[in-house]
Amino acid sequence: MVSSAHEGLHRIFQERPEILAPVFRALGIAFPEKATLDALTPDVTETRPLERRVDTVLRIGPSDGDDFLLAVESQGSRKPDKELSWAYYVAYLQAKYRLPVLLLVVCQDQATAKWASGPFDCGTRGWTTQRTHPMVVGPDNLPVITDQRTAAENLAMAAFSALAHARSPYIKAILEAFGRALQKQDGRAADYFYEFLDINLRGTAAGDKWREIMGFVSYFPGRGTVRETAYLEGKAEGKAEGKAEGIAEDRASLILRVLESRDVHVSEDARERITSCTDLDTLGLWFDRSLTATTAEDLFAETPAGS
Repeated sequence: MVSSAHEGLHRIFQERPEILAPVFRALGIAFPEKATLDALTPDVTETRPLERRVDTVLRIGPSDGDDFLLAVESQGSRKPDKELSWAYYVAYLQAKYRLPVLLLVVCQDQATAKWASGPFDCGTRGWTTQRTHPMVVGPDNLPVITDQRTAAENLAMAAFSALAHARSPYIKAILEAFGRALQKQDGRAADYFYEFLDINLRGTAAGDKWREIMGFVSYFPGRGTVRETAYLEGKAEGKAEGKAEGIAEDRASLILRVLESRDVHVSEDARERITSCTDLDTLGLWFDRSLTATTAEDLFAETPAGS
């Protein structure tokens, strides 16, 4: 099963593209100051029996040059033959879009990052036919942000760095600084980052620490976060019912946006089923499935009663 941390380490590039410039700087690579960015389908499947899917694919249109593709992969550990999949992704995307391709691999430990940096060669008898040379970011080259002011200057990068350093001994200081920075922020940006770390650090010691810091009100509905739970439990029953209806609408809308961003076709029947559902647990389950579903119908497989 794909973990929350795995999703967060690559999806943040779609949702918060402002982290691209500092991430490229950490790698010593120039990134254009002005550029358009579009998320493309991550599906690189050519035949039905074998599914191949890149975590995130972005088309970047710099103001000072030609477009290129950035394929982002989240790698939690060394995986046998993964380098073969990366070579395939790069070759396929280049052939499909006729654009140069960069591959960025995000890791949470130095051993995995060292392995992922390659390069990985395809060849024999002293001749290299193809070389895959990923760009890799992880604990060894991403900044450790323990200063409140620095975190506040780029919340997205601070959140990404916290997730990348989740296993490091500095994580407590990182989260405390980030929490203080968010307390000075207003509006949905602060809500987003509170919930982003809550979801993506869940089940870890870092996640437990973050839950001590968190406040109340949910950005990612349906994920069982501290802020959402406290909010719903603290309301009177009649008022909570009205709020629950609004939350159900938000969840349904978010599910449809996720499917759309992943180029998953949603039929009118599926759209009606999603938007008419009022069961919060079911909508939460559908949201989780929307992150990896290949068809809208995948959401409804063995759905619990109440939908």
